[in-house]
Formats: sequence, C-alpha cells, structure tokens
Amino acid sequence: MEENQKALLEAVFGESSESEDSDHCHQNQSEDSSDHSGKNPRWEPVRGINGLWLCRDFLSPQEQFSSLSAIEKEGWFSEASHNQAMRFGNLPEWATELSHSIREVVLFSDYVSERMDSVTCDGESKACILPSEILWREPLFDQLIVNVYQPGEGICPHVDLMRFEDGIAIVSLESSCIMHFTHVDDTEACDSGREGRDQLPMTNLPVYLNPGSLVLMSGEARYLWKHEINRKPGFQIWEGQEIDQKRRKSITLRKLCKTE
Repeated sequence: MEENQKALLEAVFGESSESEDSDHCHQNQSEDSSDHSGKNPRWEPVRGINGLWLCRDFLSPQEQFSSLSAIEKEGWFSEASHNQAMRFGNLPEWATELSHSIREVVLFSDYVSERMDSVTCDGESKACILPSEILWREPLFDQLIVNVYQPGEGICPHVDLMRFEDGIAIVSLESSCIMHFTHVDDTEACDSGREGRDQLPMTNLPVYLNPGSLVLMSGEARYLWKHEINRKPGFQIWEGQEIDQKRRKSITLRKLCKTE
C-alpha cells in the first residue's frame, strides 16, 4: 500500500518535492514557495460535523500577500460596487497553484503522516480529510469565486448548489470572522415551528477563521450543514471578545458536476 501511495505522490508532484521544476508556488514568490511538503500544517476536525476540516496555517503571511496581490492584478474589484468575481473552467494560474497547494497540504500534513490510510480512505471514514475520489480527481477544482466583504457584510445560511461536486475549499484573507454551521434538519424544524409546530433548538456550531486559514467541506459537511457568516454586531464573538471587523476576502474553489 505504501508503494502505491508513493507512486501516486510521484505521479502528481514528481520524484522530489525539492525539484527545481516544482511549480507549487504563488506568483512572485520564488523565495517563499508555497510547497507544503516542507511544512507541518495542522489539521483540526471540527467536532460535531463529519467532513469539516480546518487548517489554520495554510498560507503564511507572505503567501497571503502574494494571493492578495494576484487578485488585485486581475482588476476585478477596480470599482467599489464590484464585490464578487467568478471564473469557470481554466482558472487563473495563481488559483490553479492554490489548488495544487491544497492537495499538498492534505497529503503532507502531520495528520496524514500519522494516519496514511486517510489519504485513500473511503467516503464513510470519519478520519478522512478528503476522500480519495475527491483528492485525486483532475482537476481538483475548476470553479472559482472571490468575494469581498466590507465590515458588517456577510453571507446568508446556505448549502452550495448541487451543480457542484463534493469537496469545497474556502480560503480566508485579510480579516478574521466566525462562520456558523447549522444542520439542515434543524433549520427545517425551526421553519416548521413558525407554522405552528413546536420549535426545536438549533445546533449552531461556530468556527473561527483566521486570515490564511483553509476550510474543507465534504460529505455531511458539504450536503447536510448550512454555513453562514453573519457580521452584524453581536454575532462575531469568539472567546467572549467581539472581533474587530475589517475588510475580508474569501477564495472559494469548487468542481462543477459533469453534464451528460
């Protein structure tokens, strides 16, 4: 099994992670490569939500700066009224490199090195950062959304559209925030309660997203939990402290379902 995994790693990343031909880096970052094979990224499974994983140190400060610079060079937000950009199919080079880094950070994490079976686990494993059918698909992602949120702006509770496959990645930049997760059944029960039934308490799980963090959603987290960011006063509280809200950017990467 170890030989098969090694062969897969070499097929994707080459025989050596230190190869001069390695292109797993952000634009304008020749000295500070985003090759995560030399790092020890730490993954945290979010308790209570199967398939939800958080890597707080995915991007270094320099890598965050490079990503923000690449986004600025795209010119998508030259006007203040523009707050979202979407791309399908062939993604910008920096976004493709970000996708490579996401695959690397899963493969070379401490969590994987301790539990190598999590790289090729099946979809039912609770100890799996990304199921193998997602991790090894090509391309890993082919749809990009970049959102800009001013202080106080967020996103309503939602489950991503079914036109996208399993496996969604979200990278946070510039400002920290709290993302809340609510089980679909809980929200439906509360909606029914408004129509006359007994309203049931919702399970609302907050997750702190710092700049440079990466969230991966698959399985139950992707399909059975709504996620939202409510940045109104009183909702962005972590460990008893209100977060000092600033402008926030998010990068969301997804894979479109194949059409017949």
